[in-house]
Amino acid sequence: MSAKNSTTAPTSPIAVDVADRVSAHVLNVAGTPVHYWEYAATEPSAVSRTIVMVHGFRGDHHGLERVVELLPEHRIIMADLPGFGISPAFASGQHDIPGYVAFLASFLDALDLGPDTVLLGHSFGSIVVSHFVAAHPDRVYPLILVNPIASPALEGPKGIMTKLAVFYYWASAKLPAPLGNTLLRSKLIVHVMSVTMAKTRDKALLAFIHGQHHAYFSGFANRDMLLESFQASVSGTVREVATALTLPTLLIAGAQDEIATLPNQHKLLEILPQGELLVIDGVGHLIHYETPQPAAIAITAFLERHPAP
Repeated sequence: MSAKNSTTAPTSPIAVDVADRVSAHVLNVAGTPVHYWEYAATEPSAVSRTIVMVHGFRGDHHGLERVVELLPEHRIIMADLPGFGISPAFASGQHDIPGYVAFLASFLDALDLGPDTVLLGHSFGSIVVSHFVAAHPDRVYPLILVNPIASPALEGPKGIMTKLAVFYYWASAKLPAPLGNTLLRSKLIVHVMSVTMAKTRDKALLAFIHGQHHAYFSGFANRDMLLESFQASVSGTVREVATALTLPTLLIAGAQDEIATLPNQHKLLEILPQGELLVIDGVGHLIHYETPQPAAIAITAFLERHPAP
């Protein structure tokens, strides 16, 4: 295991331009019509790979597109997880970690993606992909975790805030449907969440981030599946399966992340068999929005060090 020195993020453009690479698809996975997007490699090279990316809680495929844009040499596949974005909820089963792990296994199989596939997860996605790898060793290679959830959200200094969030999602699921859905999709609450997570002082970038959250953060199928997935997001961690992750694993962490704190990233690094850690200064839990360039550079270098088996 190794840790890299912190790096300060350079200024990145706000616009996302992937129109010449992207195609939209629908795939039936265990009875659920899952929407996914494929981004072609426009600058293929000897080290080009297929990367499957898994977004975070309440997000969809749009959130990681700033990183996708900066990886033109790779083919990238990204679904809206069932229940998020425009993918409907599971036809049957729970929207929890085992449910999403089973979905990911079926998704990779349906697309005939082999063991040389790279797997990347952001935030809640880091929990899903790490548990998938623990359950399916040698299925992918290697593993990349962005803002990885290294400890339970109820632990640490933000535990009180998490408990309030637990009550918010629970109450929204128990209230009469119109009131509960209104509360979950409240523009004010979404804006507060966005402001809390963003660390940049760049006004244009802040406007972009808030616009993204307002556009996509309320794209979920129903409040019951949202409660299920939220409970999974605050109870599951990468840490609980870390020792089973025997493949090279890159952690990309934000120095100011208050959800996946830096001390816990170092603790996670210590127990990963083949872990590497990159810390990006000046950013918190929104690496994919605020600092995609250093993240993409780190991903490219990591894949060059760990070519397909």
